[in-house]
Amino acid sequence: MDFKLSKQHLLQQKLYRDFAEAEIRPIAQEMDETETFSMDLLGKLHKYGLMGIPFSRAYGGSGGDYLGFSLCMEEVSKIDGATGLTMSVHSLACSCIDNFGTEEQKQRFLRPLVDGSKTGCFGLTEPNAGSDAAGQQSKAVLYHDKYTINGTKIFTTNSGFADTFVMFAMTDKSKGIRGISAFLVEKGAPGLAVGPNIRRMGVRASSNCEVSYENVEVPASNRLGKEGDGFKIAMKALDGGRIGIAAQAVGLAQGALNEAVKYAKERKQFGKRISSFQSSQFKIADLQTRIDAARLMTHRAAAARDNGENYSSHAAMAKLFASRMANDVCRECVQLMGGYGYCREYPVERALRDAKITEIYEGTSEVMQMVIAGAMKVF
Repeated sequence: MDFKLSKQHLLQQKLYRDFAEAEIRPIAQEMDETETFSMDLLGKLHKYGLMGIPFSRAYGGSGGDYLGFSLCMEEVSKIDGATGLTMSVHSLACSCIDNFGTEEQKQRFLRPLVDGSKTGCFGLTEPNAGSDAAGQQSKAVLYHDKYTINGTKIFTTNSGFADTFVMFAMTDKSKGIRGISAFLVEKGAPGLAVGPNIRRMGVRASSNCEVSYENVEVPASNRLGKEGDGFKIAMKALDGGRIGIAAQAVGLAQGALNEAVKYAKERKQFGKRISSFQSSQFKIADLQTRIDAARLMTHRAAAARDNGENYSSHAAMAKLFASRMANDVCRECVQLMGGYGYCREYPVERALRDAKITEIYEGTSEVMQMVIAGAMKVF
């Protein structure tokens, strides 16, 4: 057992950190204020290979592993949670094709997604179907060699600028979750409409819209896997995605604590720097300990995935613990900085707003508890 990163991973970590400092930090606050993701930044994420890290070079990816992707998610999210989310959902869409696509689908859809040409999104959630995927109302009806899709998806991250939509629809409602199928829909398809950005509490720069499908026709060759494989495809993708969200939570917390420590070393009260007070020191020590614990859980899950092990419960535990930790740490960092921490001049208030969603998307904390309990055979 080795708790140290390899030289290769340390080099990757530094490259990701340098990229985040140089390319994201200067515009992170503006993106949040305007609630608009920079297309220039999106282009750079693609150009430098950050959108294809864990995917094979055979399809144009970077040929890295999931631990490396987790390191990138952390470094990027230290600076901006919305950028981390944009990367995470793109990877979620890519993994569906990577894991279940035919060779033709990988060449046609996966290659441009991971070689820097196109961006993907993932549409599972509906207005009346969140954690209960079987409750979705979107339908896909096969006639000859084409499916006609009708329905509405909500909270579809990246949808405002995505080129490829990985979406899920019922092909046999009577079968419940076994009646869900997965489809690849291209931008510009007649009947595909993307609504305005949904206004949110946090990760405000990310594109997150309602997407409607009105008699959208897609060829049968655009179905991923077999009819009824949709739920399996979505859950496998989300298992991996949860590792990325855990890493995002670690990054948000570490970024907030870094800012709070910097402030504590400069701010004076009662004639002393507040970092000299034992109450501040003990709080900072506790927060860093919790961050490191979450980071180790995240790395364990990523390593299990890279080693071909069953990582579902590891991913759920990492996300459950890291997301709770991030909310606690960011809140305490705001408290440590007092009134200034509450002001938008400092990035800790943005980190606190961004952290909340890590307890909700890609499986709520309650769903994570169900996954963990299931793996323990509690029920």
